[in-house]
Amino acid sequence: MLVLNKEDFDDLLDRAAERGAERVLAHLGLENGHAARDIRELRDLLDAWRDARRTAWRTAVKVFTTGLLVALLIGTSVKFNPWGGSQ
Repeated sequence: MLVLNKEDFDDLLDRAAERGAERVLAHLGLENGHAARDIRELRDLLDAWRDARRTAWRTAVKVFTTGLLVALLIGTSVKFNPWGGSQ
């Protein structure tokens, strides 16, 4: 039976966690020391994608709303014929 004091046990856990993290980073191809920068760039890219998608939806709604209002305006102008002419 192996007995460890709390300090040794915590040190053992820290080393195991660090080794596990290094393995995961290596498995993901992020082991070259630039992992933090790479992940930051990926997060920035994802944020930019979300912003672009949100802007595209807003633009689509604005275009649809503007088209609907223009169609209503044209329909109203045809109905009331403000230019004179025969009906």
